[in-house]
Amino acid sequence: MPDTKEQSRKPAPAAEHTPLMKQFFAAKAEHPDVLLFFRMGDFYELFFDDARKAARLLDITLTQRGNSAGQPIPMAGVPHHAAEGYLARLVALGESVAICEQIGDPATSKGIVERKVVRIVTPGTVTDEALLDERRDTLLLAISRGKHGYGLAWADLASGRLRANEVVGEDALEAELARLQPAETLIADEDGWPACALESRGLRRRAPWLFDADSGRRQLLQFFAVHDLTAFGLDERPLAIAAAAAVLGYIEETQKQRLPHLRSIALETSSEAIAMNAATRRHLELDSRVDGDVKATLLGVLDSTVTPMGGRLLRRWLHRPLRDRRVVGERHHAVQTLIEHRADDALREAFRSLGDMERILSRVALRSARPRDLSTLRDGLSLLPAVREILAPLDSPRLAALHAELGEHDATAHALRSAIVAQPPLLARDGGVIADDYDVELDELRRLSTNADQFLIDLEAREREATGIANLKVGYNRVHGYFIEISKGQSDRAPVHYTRRQTLTGAERYITEELKGFEDKVLSARERALAREKLLYDGVLDLLNAVLEPLRQCALALSELDVLAGFAERAQALDWNRPTLRDDPGIRIERGRHPVVEALRDAPFEPNDLVFDDATRMYVITGPNMGGKSTFMRQNALIVLLACIGSFVPASRAEIGPIDRILTRIGAGDDLARGQSTFMVEMSETAYILHHASEQSLVLMDEIGRGTSTYDGLALADAVARQLAAANRSYTLFATHYFELTALAEPGSGIANLHLDAVEHGDALVFMHAVRPGPANRSFGLQVAALAGLPKAALQQARTRLAELEAQSRDAPHVPLSAAALDQPQQFGLFAPSSAALDALAGIDPDELTPKQALEALYRLKALA
Repeated sequence: MPDTKEQSRKPAPAAEHTPLMKQFFAAKAEHPDVLLFFRMGDFYELFFDDARKAARLLDITLTQRGNSAGQPIPMAGVPHHAAEGYLARLVALGESVAICEQIGDPATSKGIVERKVVRIVTPGTVTDEALLDERRDTLLLAISRGKHGYGLAWADLASGRLRANEVVGEDALEAELARLQPAETLIADEDGWPACALESRGLRRRAPWLFDADSGRRQLLQFFAVHDLTAFGLDERPLAIAAAAAVLGYIEETQKQRLPHLRSIALETSSEAIAMNAATRRHLELDSRVDGDVKATLLGVLDSTVTPMGGRLLRRWLHRPLRDRRVVGERHHAVQTLIEHRADDALREAFRSLGDMERILSRVALRSARPRDLSTLRDGLSLLPAVREILAPLDSPRLAALHAELGEHDATAHALRSAIVAQPPLLARDGGVIADDYDVELDELRRLSTNADQFLIDLEAREREATGIANLKVGYNRVHGYFIEISKGQSDRAPVHYTRRQTLTGAERYITEELKGFEDKVLSARERALAREKLLYDGVLDLLNAVLEPLRQCALALSELDVLAGFAERAQALDWNRPTLRDDPGIRIERGRHPVVEALRDAPFEPNDLVFDDATRMYVITGPNMGGKSTFMRQNALIVLLACIGSFVPASRAEIGPIDRILTRIGAGDDLARGQSTFMVEMSETAYILHHASEQSLVLMDEIGRGTSTYDGLALADAVARQLAAANRSYTLFATHYFELTALAEPGSGIANLHLDAVEHGDALVFMHAVRPGPANRSFGLQVAALAGLPKAALQQARTRLAELEAQSRDAPHVPLSAAALDQPQQFGLFAPSSAALDALAGIDPDELTPKQALEALYRLKALA
């Protein structure tokens, strides 16, 4: 039975309400699942449960005003001129808002003014500048599914991009979700979705028929006005088609208008990029950290872009390093050319006056661009001649292509300079946007509204001279408007074309055709000027939409130039060098450094080398905690990633062969929401790597097996290392504290040992951070514990116990680590039991022992051990 308190909150049936509330309920019935901003004069009002929810989320006052159906109406409101700020807060909380505007004219409407929902603001479809993160894409994603995988399609409505892909398996879907980080996700309202989809931000369940591939194909053909989808690469991709149709349908439903800037859809195939799963992106801290410190990420160090659109493009590149060596090589060459000609500084200086053209053009297409958007676009286009001049002498294929993509937009820039004032107001409705001398009619209306007094002075002088009446006056009052006033004694001299308007005690007031015409113009000049400005403003938007595609190409070219100039700046500021992309397999890095650690620390960074070739596919890395094992592994992965996005790298030399994946297993953490322990997470990530790593994959494995018992962990670490070296044959960095694994480095195994060392200086422990060949000789665990502040009593106890264990280890027979040894019931290492104890244990049948005999046997075994 429903809760009675909830029942009391429900409004009465619409038939019992006032006409205004009936209008509200009609709009609310069409959008029951979103908040409804209902325009009333200068406010957007919310009613009933919407008002209660908004009051809680926005911390605004909840009131009860008026009655409908005999009940007070819960109500909350926000000023319409400040609505963007409130919308931004709601969108950030994952809420969607339907905007219901007055579309009728109050002056001419009979009865209640007509209202209509004109758009729905959702987290994935926002385009207003105030609602967007300027340096991060805001994506709307739809996911379809079939027997063999998933289809994905995502739109960045604020930038006008539409992309699609198909992936196989839940792991691949999770990797794409981690890469895209959508603001809103659409799925069919069905059971059986994987956890990664259900945990996606802004999840919205939609009717399953909206994800139908056949109807979706027809929808796409109609939307793009084409005969087939071959040009988009989608013809044989039914799951991608279904997802794309779901995305477009949702956008049209929320925006309630045409989408002229979504002119094509591009297929992103997984084979084009170096694959990274969600765990790898998290472990490498590409653009985020658990503590939220973005400066301590690779993006935080790498991003020196000047424009927001350049910053967004860099983030996309960072999350999608490419396998196409030609494209990446052209980027390297472009960066080198900018450095050699010192052109990066000139470009970056020019870009400081460049706004977010990409998003401005989307708002132009949606006809929601504001006056300052157009002035920013105008100023950006005015910079193009200087940018082209900088690029013209540079000998680089990619820079030459970008120079061509900039295009010629002098006519558009001139039109905007002629049409828009230098410093326009915030909103077009306030007027004052269109420049003087742009339109004769507008200029006349402005003169009438601003120069009325001078006209009246001139008219008065002319009429005095024409009539010979020296005391004739021209005046105005609010009741009768403009008039010519003549004293009673002179009224008989009034010309015949004067029409009496008002009789006073001592004077007569007249109107003439000229004055009447002036009155009509002046009294309506302000309204007519605003209407004329709106018409002219719409004309400017029409002009821009006619050249929208070349302008968007220009914005994309400027974005890439910003990123490449940023790469050049970083290379010089941080002493990074151009990598070499080789077609033959292998990785060779000389004097490599960790880009983030080096940038954030004051002390010099110790560089290290790494060589992978056909003879060496794995390095087992040993050494103390805090010695730099994880740093060394991560820095090499980041160097490879930087090379494959087109950046220079923190190394004196880097040669990178073909790479298909970067896979990592670093750090410890549980996933309580999914019921997974730390060790289960570790094993799940390890299993993914073993199933997906190939001969062209770079794999980082850190401390495998430490989440379980010593022997289980050692056995698992040994098996994983052998699998990666022998079966996967990946380029693997395998850090461990199991010194037994150093025995894997046998001739012909493809495995070698490296270690990071430390030395004791008095009571201090000095980490060398230098990578050396061979295994470590000790772990310095107690010294690191001392550095962490472990109590002295506990440290002394640990030293005593360590001495006992080392003595036992010396006395115990050595059991070599091998596959055969791992299959034996005996254990090995520090805890190897004696052979006598094992013999005694083998002779015991537990089922034949009484409790007393079992206890006696246990004492005997303990004594033998």
